[in-house]
Amino acid sequence: MLELSVKFLLSYFVGSVMGSMVVGWFRGGVDIRTMGSGNAGGTNALRTQGWIFALGVVIIDVGKGALGAGVVPGLNLPYVGTDPTLSREWLMLCCAAAAVIGHVWPMWHNFKGGKGAATLGGTLVVLSPALLLPVLLAWAIVLTSFGYVGFATIAATITAPIFIAATRFPDDQPLFIYCVTMVLMIIFTHRSNLQRMRDGSESRQVRLMIFRRQREPTK
Repeated sequence: MLELSVKFLLSYFVGSVMGSMVVGWFRGGVDIRTMGSGNAGGTNALRTQGWIFALGVVIIDVGKGALGAGVVPGLNLPYVGTDPTLSREWLMLCCAAAAVIGHVWPMWHNFKGGKGAATLGGTLVVLSPALLLPVLLAWAIVLTSFGYVGFATIAATITAPIFIAATRFPDDQPLFIYCVTMVLMIIFTHRSNLQRMRDGSESRQVRLMIFRRQREPTK
């Protein structure tokens, strides 16, 4: 129990390092939480600061998910030891979840973080790289069909447990449970996007909608 608690907290601390705040610090103290949608994630970084800034944010946010899921569980920590009764698989999943939680509610930044998508993607790089293809494919299809980044992110996240259930269940039941939990979190963090979609005020990437119906010529 001690190993799980300590490594969960370590992964949470890693997840709490916000890519937007780190890149913003190098850019002279830019805080994108005061701009655009107020979110600290890559999408708001792209909208308010451009693609170079956003790329740095995404690299850090994805990287900390990979660190939380792939490095922290295997650390040999002094005075902690290895718990022989603790499943290594469940330890990885718990640490992965902690990194995502840290991104959404970062203690280093007044618990005001991003929406978790990039960090979740980083955990999947370690936990199940095979999931990335259907997840990214779903994200691209929904984005180019409807133009809503938040909606595409939710749809892509939902794809993960569906894919596991269809192809690898019940063998990957722990990963399935993790992905279902992450779906609930991503829906929660994107609740404002869903509300704006209902209100008709959500930002839409029209240029990316390659499947949109062409406008009829004006007579």
